Order: sequence, then structure tokens, then C-alpha cells
Amino acid sequence: GSRPYIGGSQGNSVLELALGYNGLGRLTGDEVGSVGGGGGANGGRWGETGILRMFNDSYGGQASWLLPAALILLAVGLWATRRRKRTDPLRAGFVLWGGWLLTTALVFSLMQGIIHEYYTVALAPAIGALIGAGAVLLWRVRRLPWARVVTAVTLAVTGWWAYVLLGRATTFLPWLRWTVLIGALAVACAMLASRLVPRWTQRTVALAGLVIALAGPAAFGFQTAATAYGGAIVTAGPASANGRGGPGGTPPGGLQRQAGQNPDGAVRPDGSTSQTPLSGAGQAPPGGAAMGGQRGGAGGLLTATTPNEQLKTVLSADADRYTWVLATVGANNAAGYQLALQRPVMAIGGFNGSDDAPSLAQFQQWVGEGKVHYFLGGGGFQANGGSNVSRQIAAWVAANFQAQTVGGIALYDLTAGAQ
Repeated sequence: GSRPYIGGSQGNSVLELALGYNGLGRLTGDEVGSVGGGGGANGGRWGETGILRMFNDSYGGQASWLLPAALILLAVGLWATRRRKRTDPLRAGFVLWGGWLLTTALVFSLMQGIIHEYYTVALAPAIGALIGAGAVLLWRVRRLPWARVVTAVTLAVTGWWAYVLLGRATTFLPWLRWTVLIGALAVACAMLASRLVPRWTQRTVALAGLVIALAGPAAFGFQTAATAYGGAIVTAGPASANGRGGPGGTPPGGLQRQAGQNPDGAVRPDGSTSQTPLSGAGQAPPGGAAMGGQRGGAGGLLTATTPNEQLKTVLSADADRYTWVLATVGANNAAGYQLALQRPVMAIGGFNGSDDAPSLAQFQQWVGEGKVHYFLGGGGFQANGGSNVSRQIAAWVAANFQAQTVGGIALYDLTAGAQ
């Protein structure tokens, strides 16, 4: 048919994509054609799995600041409304948002396939709703001793957890973690004695507790908004000692390519792969042509390429004569060239370079019809199974066309005739 190929599937099937690569495969790690999966209790490319995953170094600073408080208030809310009717709005709210929070957190904690820190934004609505509903419930019954105890404990736990998270970012506002911890404990003590003070004092204590609870995540939020970011994987807050925060966080397992390197399993122009870099950072491989890198070569898995001016000039020449001015492996690699040239660039193998599109025969036909001007190798990544059509195409090009070095990059002119 005329519709586009269903990227991420191996059989051009939207059901395969929904149920496999982007569905159950995310849970089991069996994502055919992906860049690899399999977390497991002992760790893997996407990090360790387990019930405490949302609190670890990678995910803790992204979404867990108020997660302990939300869990406490969920339990208290369900207990406090246990005798209300099933249709009671407050009880229904705790059930709804609690189900959202627990289900989503468990899926993220145990899934062994592709996962990124920014996925945890899906927890935010439930956390916010549970804390809002729980805080209002406790405020309304603040005269009861158990309500004051729960409020104080919740704030103390929140302050302690913020202290832990801020401590992971060792150079970021080192005074803030102690301020939050001491302030939380002080306000918690004041809450225990709030029955003995005037109402305006109770409100002041409650406001102080709110400020203390939000100080840590607010500081991370302001730091994120004030920092320039790049790449597809953006994380909140500064880089932590063991996590991956900071500008343009990289995916687990070191999948982001370094300049002048091919990552594990990357497709060389001759169709071969390697478990080691083709060359050192910023260096050219034998023959003087760089096969990778973010400045004119093949981009990283989640970073686009910025071609140099010499390469842009060559690729732009007579561009109107071709359907595609360039073909390369992987969508991110192609995206950088297409944005820089404002011309169509073919992404062989789709996002990861592992899709079965286009076929070798189709690519050969387009080359024979003069629709593709240049080919640039070095893109794509070692996939978890999937099609090897990108390797077939790269090998065919290397065997039948002569490479030329343009701006330090190996480029194949597909209109110059076969060798």
C-alpha cells in the first residue's frame, strides 16, 4: 500500500508495535528491534528493577520527592473514609488516584524494557491529587490527636527524604538539605502542639510546613528551567553523584555516542559491526574519514548530527534533482541532516536502524532510478534482534561505490556509477 511503514515493528504491523515494542515488550524486555532491554534484579541496560526503583539515584530526584507523603496520605485517606458509601466523592478520589499511583509506580519499578526518567511525569497527577486530598482531610480534623500525629509524621518523612535526595547532588545548594531537614522537624513538633495555640498560629505552622515540603522539588524545578538542555532525554535538576540528572541526561548503558566513535554494534559503511569504537573521540579511522560523531558524521541514538559547512555545501549541490539528497541509517542520524539542509533525507531502518524498510531491492531500485544522491554510513545501533536490512544496504553500497572524504566524513556518491 501507500501508507508509511509502521516504524518499530518488524512486520509493518501497528498491532505488533502496540503489543510488542511499545507494549508488553516494555514490561518483559523482549522488544525485538530495540536497542536492547532486560533490566533484572542485577541490573542491565535500563538499570536495576525492583520495588524501590522509583527511589534510586536515577529516578528519585525526578518524581519521588513527595511520593512517601502521597503513600502515607493514601493509606490514611482510605482508612478515614472506610465507612463512607462507595459513591462518596472523597473516598472515590482516594481509590482512583491511589490506583493510578500504585499501578503506574509498580509498572515503572518492575518493567525490564526501555524506560527513561521522564516517564515518571505520569506519577505527578496522582501524587498531587493524593497530597491535596489528604492535606485537606487532615486539616479539617486537626483537633483530633491522631490527625496531628499523622500530619507531623508525614512532614518529618518528607523533610528527611528531601534531605536524602538533595544530598545526592553534592554541589547543589549544600545548605538547603540541612535547612529542609531541620525546618521539617521543627514544624512537625509545632504541629503536635498546634492544639494549644491560636488558629492564626496553626495556619502559620501549616504554611511553613508547605514551604518546607516544596523547597527541594522547587529548587530542582528552578534549576531545570534556568539551564539549557540538549538531546532527547531531559532530566530534572542537577547531576547527582550516581544518577543521570543534569542537562540532556543520557540513556542507561552509555548508549549516547561519543564524537568520532561507533557504539557497540553500530553499522559501519561496509555493513560490519564492532564492539569497540572505530576510533578515539574526535579522530578519524583509517583512511581519514570519520564514521561517527555529532559534528558531521553519524549521530548518537538520541542526538542528531550537525554537519559541517563543507559537507552541507556538497550535499546541497543540485539537491532539487533528487528525491533524497542523502540516505543514512537511523532516524536521529537522518534528522540532523534534514534539519540542517532543509532537504529530504532517507532514514534507513527507521528509528533504531532495525526496521525492515526499505528493503535492499527497493533501495537498489531507487538508486538505479537516480533518486538518491549520497549515502553516509556509520549510523544505527546494535539491536535486540530485528531486521538486518540496514547492514545489507551498507554492505552493498561499500562494495559497489567509491567513498570520498568530505569535511572528514566518508560519503558515497550513488550517482557516480558502480565500481
